[in-house]
Amino acid sequence: MTSIHLEPAALEELRQSDSCSVANAIETFGVRLRNAGFADSSVHCIFEDFPPLVGYAATIRVRTSDPPMGGDSYYYRLDWLEHLLSVPAPRVLVVQDMDQRPGLGSFVGDVHANILRALGCVGVVTNGAVRNVEAARALKFQMFAGNLSVSHAFAHLLDFGVVVEVGRMQVRPGDLLHGDRHGVQTVPIEIAQKIPPVVRRMNGEEREIIEFCQSGAFTPEKLRSAVDALRIKRKNSGD
Repeated sequence: MTSIHLEPAALEELRQSDSCSVANAIETFGVRLRNAGFADSSVHCIFEDFPPLVGYAATIRVRTSDPPMGGDSYYYRLDWLEHLLSVPAPRVLVVQDMDQRPGLGSFVGDVHANILRALGCVGVVTNGAVRNVEAARALKFQMFAGNLSVSHAFAHLLDFGVVVEVGRMQVRPGDLLHGDRHGVQTVPIEIAQKIPPVVRRMNGEEREIIEFCQSGAFTPEKLRSAVDALRIKRKNSGD
């Protein structure tokens, strides 16, 4: 787990940016491949009207299709909460459903949403299922999930505090996450504070192109010139 964490003001600045703008900004730093670091469309945002989610990942792995080999169901196992509290707030629980076909049952519903909210969690991200979504909405507890399920089935904890994968996105304990209606992604902590100014600059550049396209002066030739000028500008600035 990384020991580098952002000040609350820096987290709030990230929270003011939409996920697509954050993804665009991350690409300019060349710190990872462009097809990595975000969950694919198998994991979707439940509350699309909520503001962006920003928080640090606590990780667990579960199964829901078959009963546990021994011990109790997840309601009676709370040792993973110590791992959760070892991660700085705001926290996001990332749950990998290890079943061959994830999402039969839900690990997080109204009870766990309330427990997690009380422990400084702002949301959950899972390749499996969630349920009781109206209770989560009332708590302003964001959910990213593969599907909804009517039942928790045989939901039980396998382990926690390990690297997990949800929607092809790898998440380590302590990773910084950002997500909204478009999806959820990890934010490399070493560039996190540099992202907001890049977002503002890139959004301004895009706004110029959009306004030009909506103007009476638009022609394909002028668009080509504008894009070439932007490319040169970015190259000279090192992006």
